[in-house]
Amino acid sequence: MQLAPTLAWLVDAASDSLGADRLLAELGAHLVADGVPLTAGALTLEVPHPLIARRTWLWRAKGGEVIEALGFAPTGLAPDPPGDAGRRWLAGLASGAVHEDTVGEAQNAPLLAWAGARPFAPQEVDALRQAARFAAAPLATLAARATLTASLEAYLGRRSAARVLSAPLRRDVGETIQAALLYADLRDFTALSETSSPGVVIASLDAWFDRIAGAVHAFGGEVLKFIGDGMLAIFPVTGAARRGACDAALKAASATRAGMAHLNEERRSQNLPPLSFGLALHLGEMLWGNIGAANRLDFTAIGPAVNLVSRLEGLCKPLRETVLVSGALAAETDLPLVPLGEHPLRGIASPCKVFALPET
Repeated sequence: MQLAPTLAWLVDAASDSLGADRLLAELGAHLVADGVPLTAGALTLEVPHPLIARRTWLWRAKGGEVIEALGFAPTGLAPDPPGDAGRRWLAGLASGAVHEDTVGEAQNAPLLAWAGARPFAPQEVDALRQAARFAAAPLATLAARATLTASLEAYLGRRSAARVLSAPLRRDVGETIQAALLYADLRDFTALSETSSPGVVIASLDAWFDRIAGAVHAFGGEVLKFIGDGMLAIFPVTGAARRGACDAALKAASATRAGMAHLNEERRSQNLPPLSFGLALHLGEMLWGNIGAANRLDFTAIGPAVNLVSRLEGLCKPLRETVLVSGALAAETDLPLVPLGEHPLRGIASPCKVFALPET
């Protein structure tokens, strides 16, 4: 079967593209090489993501660069029509016409659109339609790959998702890493659960996790686990520089405290009780990888450092502190901390030097 060069590339090699952005750029370049007078192109895909509804990549023939526009999930306002970002952008670049095709017949099928240097001739329109038809299979492959990655990142975090995708699905897969660990949970959450409706409880949990996870991600950390009303996060040490990870964890703790203060102001204005929490920071090694049953795995972190940081958080309430820091992490930072002496921790052999993060 003799195919035009662009169609042959779509059949034989397009599925190996590194992403939808590269497929768009390479497809545009092939069409230009086939004589189609393109100035720009756009590709819109629906994506599974907690915040993003669709992604649109915009390609310019001159220079070959690709930029991206995001369409966010509805927040009460009517969402823009699919492909609207691409249409508006192409309309400003088209000397001739804008041509658009739906790729495949699915309800949320991808959209391919092209801007021309002049009005497209009938045979050029046919070439664009054929390209859209042959692009269905490679785009389906790339979309499935993106769906898997996005789903794993939503549930595991970016670093952990990349590790899962690159390693075999076996229990004996893992590595020892050093990281600053952050463990936190809400206080008196059981009482809140017993006196509030499920909707109020879930909204409170979501608001709490928004503040603390947002602070962790803002300073380069990663949430490993949501554990009931608690959370475990890590700030991995890169190279021999432990201070950077420790300072980032401390800044995240300060940002969490500020975020929760603002949240509690909002809750008081709504006649809701404030949410109090405890948070602990520690520096240590942990095993980061797969554990579980033979056919049901969990990707997590385990080890003495994880045990210590969770036990340290338990001292927040008796010591009447919001944020506690272990001696191991305190030794790696110049940020001001308040020494609280040594304290025994349940299940930990040696007492732990404990510091408090001062109020600002």
